[in-house]
Amino acid sequence: MLLTPGPLTTSETVKSQMLVDHGTWDDEYKRDTQAVRAELLRLANASQEDYAAVLMQGSGTFAVESTLGTAIPKKDAVLMIAINGAYGQRMAQIADYLDIRHVDVVFAEDEITDWPRIQSELTAHPEVTHFAVVHCETTTGILNPIETIIPKVHAMGITTIVDAMSSFGGVPINTADLGLDYLISSSNKCVQGVPGFGLVIAKRPTIDQTKGNARSLALDLYDQYRTFEDHDGKWRFTSPTHVVYAFLQALRELNAAGGVTARNRRYAENEAKLREGMAKLGYEPVIKADVQSPIITSFKYPSQQFDFQALYEYLKKNGFIIYPGKVSNIDSFRIGNIGQVFAPDIDQLLELIKQYSVVEV
Repeated sequence: MLLTPGPLTTSETVKSQMLVDHGTWDDEYKRDTQAVRAELLRLANASQEDYAAVLMQGSGTFAVESTLGTAIPKKDAVLMIAINGAYGQRMAQIADYLDIRHVDVVFAEDEITDWPRIQSELTAHPEVTHFAVVHCETTTGILNPIETIIPKVHAMGITTIVDAMSSFGGVPINTADLGLDYLISSSNKCVQGVPGFGLVIAKRPTIDQTKGNARSLALDLYDQYRTFEDHDGKWRFTSPTHVVYAFLQALRELNAAGGVTARNRRYAENEAKLREGMAKLGYEPVIKADVQSPIITSFKYPSQQFDFQALYEYLKKNGFIIYPGKVSNIDSFRIGNIGQVFAPDIDQLLELIKQYSVVEV
């Protein structure tokens, strides 16, 4: 069982969809691609008149790079990035590679990206044309308050970009009400599909203005969008057919389970049970409960003698895979709460960690 922020443990019925081969030119496949695109808009609370879902081959980072590289013109544009972890830093790294001018607003890794600081930086940098932030920063598991930030940035006439990689499908997001121009996620996160493509929910009037911006042929988000639109769901290049069918099944299962609200509730219950149980075993969380997402939880090493690799191997031998930490100044490790994971699974994990701790002592 993968207790990670993605890839994650999927249902057997999602896995089974990958046992059949499909042709990319088949009309049924193109119809199913269109069905995926339409359902993504519904999950994002975005109308088909105002928004389009664009699928992009590769991991979530491919979709982030595709968005930044296409959304931002090559001249007369400046990107501001609110950063409080590794994935915000990754956006800055992408901007460097693509020669995009950017202003970084850096927060502590256990601190949310708050509006007063961002407002101050926007006032100091009137040249900013685009703004990007990570919703759930899985460096720690912190949930940034996009509901507070994005509408205010949007009201300033700035194009807004949210990396909702690890939150979309597991945390309710009203894309249209926020005034979001781009929302980015991936097939192997809270919808509970498998790795293979990223996804971008793009505001039509915004993406329609981006022709010729792309710094890459394969990652040209505008051209990918137009091909889907103009050719009834056709992908520009070879598509991950098995992944698409698995994702379509995952979407059906998400709806059958009660939608994003119900999934958020299950993930939150997993997180609360994990946090409480780990505290009893002597593991302190890295961030406070009031800024904790239900997606993944980071824990501090309980002592200087703690051997994460030994715990990792013990849990792996007993059927669970967790993640090392990413916090730069705190020795930590991470346990994900998402995927086909339920309360009994968290109970079993906690019992294994308890047994390990007793053995170690």
